[in-house]
Amino acid sequence: MSLALSDVKRIANLSRLELTDAQAEQTLDKLNGIFALVEQMKAVDTSGVEPLSHPIAAIEPALALRLREDAVTETNRREDYQRPAPATQDGLYLVPKVIE
Repeated sequence: MSLALSDVKRIANLSRLELTDAQAEQTLDKLNGIFALVEQMKAVDTSGVEPLSHPIAAIEPALALRLREDAVTETNRREDYQRPAPATQDGLYLVPKVIE
């Protein structure tokens, strides 16, 4: 995938950016360079590669992050936290309408 100069100018317009022609050309080169890098990365065969929790795990598995068990450790204190609120309903805080 590559962009044309008209694409860069359209994106700049949508982003409300004012670019000179030279800046648009530089941006075009940079964006096309990024897209080329992404295409190279997509071409790499990663089948059979296990996902890593941290890049250092590829070098030293003993240093990999240890994931804790996903378990609830805190008690539900919603009512305690909502007691001082001016208005609540069904466990939600009620606020005044801002947009009409």
